[in-house]
Amino acid sequence: MRPDTPAENVDHAAEAARLERTAGLYPEDAEALLLRAAAHLELSGDRPAATKLYDRLLSSGTPSVSLDNPSLVRALKASNLWEYDHEAEARAIIDGVRAASPRDPAPWVIVAEALESHDELEAAHETFTEGARLLLTDVPEPPYSTHPLLYGRHRVRRMLGLPHDEWDALADTLHTMPVSLDELHDPKRVWSLGSEDPADLEAEISRLRAELGAYREALSRPFPVAMLHWPAGELAELIEAYPALSSEYPSYEEHLATIEAALRELAASGTPNLGVVPGTVPSYEAFAASEGASPADPALLPQYATTLAARGLAVAWPPQRGAACWCGSGRPYGECHGTEGAVAANR
Repeated sequence: MRPDTPAENVDHAAEAARLERTAGLYPEDAEALLLRAAAHLELSGDRPAATKLYDRLLSSGTPSVSLDNPSLVRALKASNLWEYDHEAEARAIIDGVRAASPRDPAPWVIVAEALESHDELEAAHETFTEGARLLLTDVPEPPYSTHPLLYGRHRVRRMLGLPHDEWDALADTLHTMPVSLDELHDPKRVWSLGSEDPADLEAEISRLRAELGAYREALSRPFPVAMLHWPAGELAELIEAYPALSSEYPSYEEHLATIEAALRELAASGTPNLGVVPGTVPSYEAFAASEGASPADPALLPQYATTLAARGLAVAWPPQRGAACWCGSGRPYGECHGTEGAVAANR
């Protein structure tokens, strides 16, 4: 499904089937592809089929699938189970996810929202707080991926009537929409929907537009314009196997500088949702074979990058402040390719 396809025009069952077929072609990406397939099955109303996909991912009898984030899969399974009356099993899985203390914010958000949607507000608050305490204690600036954790905690605390604390204040500063979090999360908002006062309805429409804008921004992030990055070892292997590509990559240092310069130029031109996607020689060769083309053809490189980005493998550029540089050096981006002179120095 293209990211600009209206949701009402999507055949979710067909899209799920397509993603399952794609997972068979790209087993290294099976986790991401099957999770998307399961989401489409949930949207189609076939929740039992979605559970089967989650079980398939979690099954140790699937050697072709090596899970990067089993806690995420379990959290999604629990949320789905609860929606079709498997509450006891869902609660047990949620307890297991919390006990595992995942270092990724997504499982925390999913299980907390599952509790919240079933009016388990105290448990949801505890879960959001556990995740925030684990992932954000002594962190100078919350990574983008942790923002939903803070926003969800803020929302539940408003519904519980709890006073603002330091993390609520932090959530307020991270929120950039024109309508404040306090307004968005006001428990009395729903009352305005029954009002006959046009001003009340206009205010609610404004809030909903702000929420929709935030959702669209979040949904747009997995589909960046991505630059292809070959790690040093992969680039050396690529040039050794296909010397014709040496003109594209005179040196590893120039390759990195070219990526950073291109991204900055795109950003300056107003291009949104930029990213970097790492390539590997085996997957590039497999892609070339699927296209009936030679890996030595330079014209294939941007197509390969686009395909990897569409499979959700790109990382957003520029990295969050304090995050590691996209080049894999392990240094903070601001001290590596994020410096003003980094591109010029390597040209």
